[in-house]
Amino acid sequence: MKNIHIHVPYNKIYNYIDTIQKEKLNLEIYFDSQSLDCITTKDTEKLKKTLSYEPALSFHAPFMDLSPGAVDSKVREVTIERFNQVFDIAEILNPVSIVFHSGYEKWKYAFKVEVWLEASLKTWEKILPRAEQLNIKIAIENIFEEEPENLLMLMKELSSPYFGVCFDTGHFNLFSKKSIDEWLACLNDYIVELHLHDNNKKFDEHLSIGSGCFEFEKFFKLLKNKNCIYTIEAHTPEEVFKSIKMLDILIR
Repeated sequence: MKNIHIHVPYNKIYNYIDTIQKEKLNLEIYFDSQSLDCITTKDTEKLKKTLSYEPALSFHAPFMDLSPGAVDSKVREVTIERFNQVFDIAEILNPVSIVFHSGYEKWKYAFKVEVWLEASLKTWEKILPRAEQLNIKIAIENIFEEEPENLLMLMKELSSPYFGVCFDTGHFNLFSKKSIDEWLACLNDYIVELHLHDNNKKFDEHLSIGSGCFEFEKFFKLLKNKNCIYTIEAHTPEEVFKSIKMLDILIR
């Protein structure tokens, strides 16, 4: 299926390239900052040639030390610079979406979500026009969110078909204090991508679908957009293929 993608870091692609090519996998490629420091146009063109079966692609942007909702303008400048580097690569590889972390932590912002929102808008208003120009959807991923309201506020403020939510099942399972019913009642209209992995509510284990305690059956019954991107974020090839089998059963 074109909308099932497998998460793989850019610096690990060639470790698994035989399996990727054999199975003709669609990929979500994660570019960390170290990769962005090294990658050249020649490298990107080589990767495009290597993926000659023309898979559907999505990207995951860097996030370590970055903050799209930073109050400090200099931190936002660095964040925007890194995000634009990802879009430079996107001009060659043509992903359908790029996932970014929200950057919201209630403790860091002293529960003042409006401070995060104001700064976030300054970032995304500079990034969104480029996404629209390249026909790429931006997908904002829940990380430490205990509830979905901050993401809903961001979606409503930007109100663009190129700006949506990447719902991460593992992060929800770890951090949410609200039910899956409440999250989807709030965000269902904005979900454009899923990050699918499991855990037992103690650590971000990135287990295969069904290997932890997330309620996948209930989630897929409640999910409105069945044509979103389903990205599997299990961390070993064995867990990836186990997830693909489970996903086929869940969305059949």
